[in-house]
Amino acid sequence: MAKIVILKPKNNDPPPEEGLPPWMATFADMVTLLLCFFVLLLSFASNDAEKFKELLGSIKDAFGVKIERPEADHLALAPSDLQRKEIKMDSNDKRLLGLVLRIKALLDDDESTRKSSGVNADQDGVVMSTDSASLFKPGTAKLKPGANKVLNKVISILKENNYNLVVRGHTDNIETSSKKFPTNWELSAARAARALRYIAEHGGISTKRLKAVGYADTQPLVKNDTPANRAKNRRIEFFYHKPARDSW
Repeated sequence: MAKIVILKPKNNDPPPEEGLPPWMATFADMVTLLLCFFVLLLSFASNDAEKFKELLGSIKDAFGVKIERPEADHLALAPSDLQRKEIKMDSNDKRLLGLVLRIKALLDDDESTRKSSGVNADQDGVVMSTDSASLFKPGTAKLKPGANKVLNKVISILKENNYNLVVRGHTDNIETSSKKFPTNWELSAARAARALRYIAEHGGISTKRLKAVGYADTQPLVKNDTPANRAKNRRIEFFYHKPARDSW
């Protein structure tokens, strides 16, 4: 019986290349570029939102839209500003306001204290600030002859009101060359302690109501870049602290 043999034609095609097909590399590049495009769109959209918020705030300020103020902000305002209806004060706020006005009236009684001292308030109490030059001789903790004008006013406020007092000494950023006070820390602390000693001795104030702290140049009011600014930073602060506060 005859056999039938089927011959298959030879496959002359080249063998397939290894790895991904070429079209997939192009597709991956396109997807990556699209991803970068959408990330850029998202970043642009976020920036626009921030700019929109800033613009909205500017518009509010320009048209006088009412904004909620912290409790103690009104204490820095003039008496005429306190008539605004949107500001509501409780009994504690009124007491602080009365203390501010009382201190200001005492300071205005004398031309020297009016020029050298000031008063402001925060949520914990009232601060009366005085130039160091009106109390102490330069580079020392020795009281000047006219220092009693300011210190006696501090004593009278303490006798009239049940507040604690923190005497805070401040200097500029120029270090002292005194042997007795090698750094501004010693000088500011010594001045605060000397003022406190006068208040305790001449006013008969209990030392439990008094504290003295030296801050040197760590809390400037303005930049120490001119002689006038450095003079502003050299000051003694009398902080009348609410007795109800746990930490003072």
